[in-house]
Order: sequence, then C-alpha cells, then structure tokens
Amino acid sequence: MTTPADDRPPGGELLGFKRHLRAEVVRGEATYLFSERNVSVIRGVELEELAPLLDGTRDLAALADQTPWATGVSDIEGLTDRLARVGLLQRRPAGAEPDRRAEAAEVYWGLAGLDGVAAHARTTAGRVRVVAVGAVDTAEVAALLAASGVEVLVEPDEAVVGQSPTDHTATPDHGPTAGTAASDAHGCRPAADVGAADVGAADLTVVLCEDYLSDELAAVDAAHRASGRPWLLAKPVGADLWVGPAFRAGGPCWHCLAHRLRGHRQAEGHVQRALGRSGPVPRPVGGLAALDGLGARLVALEAVKWLAGHRHPAQQGVWVLDSLSLESRTHPLRARPQCSACGDPSLVAEATSRPVVINSRPKVAMLSGDHRALRPEQMLAAYGHLVSPVTGVVKAIEPDRRGPGHLNVFRSGPNVATGDEDLAEISAGLRRENGGKGVTAVHARVSALCEALERHCGHFQGDELRVRASYRSLGDAAVHPDACQLYHERQFADRHAWNARHGSSHRVVEPFDEEAEIDWTPLWSLTERRQRMLPTSMLYYRAPAASGRRFTFADSNGNASGSSLEDAVVHGFLELVERDAAALWWYNRTIQPALDLDAFGDPWVEETRQVYADLDRELWALDLTSDLGIPTVVAVSRRPTGYQDIVFGFGAHFDPLIALRRAVGELNQMLPFVVDAKPDGTGYGSRSPELLRWWTGATVEDQPYVGPDPQAPARAPWDFSFVPRCDLRDDVEAIESLVRAHGLELLVLDQTRADIGLPVVKVVVPGLRHFRARFAPGRLYDAPVRLGRLASPRAYEELNPVPMFV
Repeated sequence: MTTPADDRPPGGELLGFKRHLRAEVVRGEATYLFSERNVSVIRGVELEELAPLLDGTRDLAALADQTPWATGVSDIEGLTDRLARVGLLQRRPAGAEPDRRAEAAEVYWGLAGLDGVAAHARTTAGRVRVVAVGAVDTAEVAALLAASGVEVLVEPDEAVVGQSPTDHTATPDHGPTAGTAASDAHGCRPAADVGAADVGAADLTVVLCEDYLSDELAAVDAAHRASGRPWLLAKPVGADLWVGPAFRAGGPCWHCLAHRLRGHRQAEGHVQRALGRSGPVPRPVGGLAALDGLGARLVALEAVKWLAGHRHPAQQGVWVLDSLSLESRTHPLRARPQCSACGDPSLVAEATSRPVVINSRPKVAMLSGDHRALRPEQMLAAYGHLVSPVTGVVKAIEPDRRGPGHLNVFRSGPNVATGDEDLAEISAGLRRENGGKGVTAVHARVSALCEALERHCGHFQGDELRVRASYRSLGDAAVHPDACQLYHERQFADRHAWNARHGSSHRVVEPFDEEAEIDWTPLWSLTERRQRMLPTSMLYYRAPAASGRRFTFADSNGNASGSSLEDAVVHGFLELVERDAAALWWYNRTIQPALDLDAFGDPWVEETRQVYADLDRELWALDLTSDLGIPTVVAVSRRPTGYQDIVFGFGAHFDPLIALRRAVGELNQMLPFVVDAKPDGTGYGSRSPELLRWWTGATVEDQPYVGPDPQAPARAPWDFSFVPRCDLRDDVEAIESLVRAHGLELLVLDQTRADIGLPVVKVVVPGLRHFRARFAPGRLYDAPVRLGRLASPRAYEELNPVPMFV
C-alpha cells in the first residue's frame, strides 16, 4: 500500500532513518537499527540495499537511482512509506544548514517517540515564564531554557532569546539566591507579581519554590486555572529535589495536592496553629557544590519536554529524587472530585443527605475466612494508589518489626482520630498509629490500609453536611448525645478532677446544653427509615466545637470501612457489639468461661499459640458474648513469671471462629508493645504511665476477671448459634432485626469520600455501651444481671476503676 498522491512528500525532501537510529546491515541476514535504548531487526533483501543510503542526504529520486533493485521512484516510495508508518523514517527539507545541536535534539526526541524535527521546532517556538515563590533563584533555570532555544518571557515586551553575549541568560548565576521582592537578574519575577495577562502570554509557566505548601501557590494556581494555561511546579533546592506536577486544565489542581501534603504534616500544622502562623514551617535547606544546579537542570528538562509535546505519566505527579540515596519515585496525583477549587465541594453533603440503600452483595471466599465482597488482593489493586508519602492518604504501610513475623502486624501512619492537643500523649499510647492485623500478611496489609483510609474519611474537612440548630428546635429528629456518650451525671460533676487523672481518650465533656446552637449532621436510620441528627463534632474527628464549648467529641467507635457499603455497615455494627461486650465484662469484672481453643482446630490459632509459647507467654481466650447473641471473644496473654505484661485483644463476628481470629489478631497488635520488656521494667513500647502501671502491676491473681472461670466448662464452636449467610445484605437485614428486637435503633452515616472511593461508614446504636469509661445507667448495670453473671447490678463505686485502654 502506498501513500495517497496528495499526502506524499514534495520533490526535494530528503529521507533518512530517524536520527536516534543507526543502521547496520548483515548481508543475507537482516538490517539492524540500533538506538540508545533498543535494537530493531528488519529482514528483507530490498532494505539491505536501501538502508546504507538512508542517511538523510538523498531524496526519492537519488535513492531510486542508487538502489540496484529499484526500477523507479515508485519502488522506493513503497518501502519508505512502510518505514515511515512504523516510525523509523524521517523526512527533512532539502537545503537546510546542518545544526549539530538540532541534530542531537532530534536524536533525543526520537527516543521519546516523537517526530524529532517537529518536536525541536515546537521547543524553539515555545515561550516559558519562570517565577519564584520564596528565596529560590530562577536565573539558572531561565538560562538553561534559553540555551535550549526557548523564549523566556520576563517583563512585558521583553524576552530572553538564545545565548548571545549580551543576553541576560548567557551565564547562569551560581551566586546567592535572589530575593522575592523584585525581578531577579533575569527579569523573572516572584509568583505573587504574575497576573492573568502574564500567564496568558506563556505556553508554560515554571514555578520554583522551597515548599509545595507555600501560601503564595494558591494565587498561582487560581491565575492558571482562570486562563487554562499549564504550569510546572518544582522544588529545585535541598537534599530532596521535587519536579512536577505539570498542572493543566481538566486535571488536578494545586489544592488537590496541598490537601494530601497537609495530611502528612500533622505535627507541623499543630505547631503553626499553636504559634498563630500559617503556611509551612521554614526548614534549613541543604546543599553542596556538587549538588548545585542539578535541580535547575531537571526542571528545565521537564519544561523543554513539555514544549516539545512529550507526555509521560510522571507529569501527572510529583517526581522526587533523594540525592542522598539516589532513589527516585513518581507519586501520581489524582483530582479530588470534591475539591473546592477544581471540583464540586457539595458532593459530600449531597451524599449525606440521601438515604443509605442496602443492596445485594454476595460474599467471596477468603483464606482468612472473613466475610467480604472482595479479596484482599482486589482491595490492594483498587486502593493501593492511595499509599504515598507525597500524594497519597497513607504515607506507607510497613510491618511492625517488633516480635515474630507470624504476628502479621502492619502500621500505616499516624492516627488522625486523635486531636491536636493530644500529640504528646498519643505518641506514648497504644493508638498512636493506624494498624492492621490478619491471618495472612496481605490481609493485615489491607487491614492497615483500610483503617488509615477509614480514619481519613472520618476526619472533618469542612464540606460535611451541617445544620446549625439547638437540640430542642430539632424535635424528635435529634438524638440526644447523652444516649450515645453515656456519661454518668456523677462523671459530669467530677469531670475536672477526673480529666486531671486520666488521658484524653477517657475525658469527660461538659454537660450538654439543649438550648445551645451547634452543628448537627444527619444519619440514616435503617430501623426507622428516616433521618436522625447527631452533633457533627460527635461524628467527625476534630470537628470544631460551637463557641469553644466541648459537649461532644468524636472517636472511632462504630467507624468502619469495607469492600462495599454493606460490608462496612456490618463491620461497623460488629465493632459496636464487640466494645459493648467488652465494657460489660471489664467494668463489672465478671469471670467469663474460656474458649476451648483445641476444639476450634484452627491451624493459624494453633501456630500463634506456639509462637507465644516460644516467647514464654501464655495465651487463652474468654467468651464475652452478650445478650445480643453475636459471638464476642477476648484473647489474653501474659508472662507466667515476673511482670506479667497482660495484654488482650477483642473480636466479634457471627462466625465464632472469625471472632476468635479477630481477637487473636488484635492481641498480636498489642504484643509488640511488651515483647521487648525487661525484668527491670524497661523496654516497653509505650511511655504511658497508665499502661506501664498495668503491665508492671496487674496480675491474673489480682485481676481474676482476665482469667477463665474455673467453674464453667470451656466453650466450643458448637456452643454458639451461627447461621451462615451468603450475601452481606442478609447480614444487614439480620442486624436490623436484632436491633429492633432489643428496642434499639440502627443509625448509619455514610462517610465515603469521592476522592478515596473506599466505602466508609459510622454506625451508631444509641444505648450500646462504649468500651471507654462511660458509667451512665442502663446496659452496663442491667445486662450482666440478665445474663446471669451477677445477682444484682454493681454500684457505681464498684465498677472497675481502671479505664479500658486497648
């Protein structure tokens, strides 16, 4: 097939292999085309004769005259057309003066898969403006661009072109960095001085900064989004060099990136707020003579590639080079659909205003035996892109190296469910980081990822649906916070002394004012099929309190993520069941029957018991199942001699084996805090005085409720009622029926974020007990009597004085 006559090159065009290719012919074998990156092999006698002539010095007629087998131009034309179609041939105008720099550029662009002549032409016709945010010198980047033939825009009606001796850009400035108050030696101005007209004059703006969270970048972003022009952000200074993204119309904006970056810099945000400042904390910038200029060259290279038309995935993210290790990584950036600058900020509120609809969701079989709609590998594939220390929600997922690898314990960054004021305390506690557990390493990794994403979605971000009203004005739509927080009136009366003695996770808020105007957020009642309202500050971590008064605060009770909305609802409810049962046991200090671990016959549990035995630790499990009837287990471990270092973990599930596995998995998460403890009381993984008192002071002999009931037979799997169900919707419906049967209400808040995608909910069942120290009348006192654990309710003074700390 030949090229149509009107598409053929006019006479006089020179034909040759693209400049990045070198032809070598092995007669009778093949023609080999070598490039810097690969080798192409083409077989055919005709090309063996033609290839040596395709050096770019001949037109079609000359090629036809000098090729033995050709009878005319049409013969050559057919073969050269085929070579052109597969990207091996370049046509150049005859009579052009040789230009070694342009020829080298063509080689480079050919390696990128571009038409070298056209790419070089686009580069030399391109216009770039270079601006600075902070004390970053723009001179070197501008000089490199000019040396590449790019027109560097400076002030209106001026330009830096080429590298003539009188050019401003002829010699890069390697001296001290320029300031930001006026144009630098190159005429390049601070970002704050660049307006929409300046943006429109450039094909690309290069913005250099010391920190990607500099406040001035918001104005740069706004100007470029308004004009629709692209801009390239870079940090060319310091030990870590950052290049990108290239922001452009229709893609993510700087605010999308800044949102992610701030999430990784919580301590910095806390310090700046505490000191009444905004923006990033200034940091010393490292540098070496050997490092100087590297960042500028990388930035200029990316700008030139953009002008040439070379597009690659890294341009959609932040490329980071660690100059110390020479490791580099591209961190992809995705748009946040709910971004207030480039998206629709009403998405979250609109989703909250809709009813929660439960659909059919078949379960899949998993090695862990859990009941989910997706396998762990599928979850990692779907949400693994959210792991990045730059553009992700989760910085990294790492195994906890303390203790045996069999524990399958992973960590996934700081726990955002804690408040700013608690940073020092949380750093010493058990819940300072998100964590994951599981029967397999991949299951535990997914668990750690999902917990971090779940807490991120439950963090107040300002776009949540809120209604400002008083409790009384909302009527029966409002749920009284006391029905969920469950503080005793005596705790309110004694809150100042209590709070002085206990950590923030057990703090008592001030009594609720039913007349106060506060923010409320709707939840959907699955049992009543209507909207109910709870204070926003009770549903989202770090939501602002009304007028500074703290009536409520959010915690992770009932927060859950899942492979589907139905999955999340089921597991959010199971967590409430687990913590309710834990509270009934712990605060009443009832002696519970053991589980017969041998009867369960689970290989993973058996292997875990052996691992604990090798660490000179005992492991047992107790049945905490409450009147709700859902199997609930606490797994306990201690050292038999010296400090007992008692640790425990909880689990609840319809399937008693999964409840046991979850309890043992959570126990595994606690073990690293005590696994390196020494006989002298040192080596613990926490500095919390509360925890250290427990580990070094509590014994099974003094706290008999953590041990099994010696009078009761151990429970086996067949002692539990378990009805297998194949669809998560059936589980939700069973939960609804169970809640109604106990005169309770099942509330669900969909906290799924559009930019995350992972289904996240907060499940609330007013009346179920919290595992924190909340001593209001109700189930805490009555349920143990109904279950036959106690003959009469405990008195307030008789409750366990040690608050639950898991």
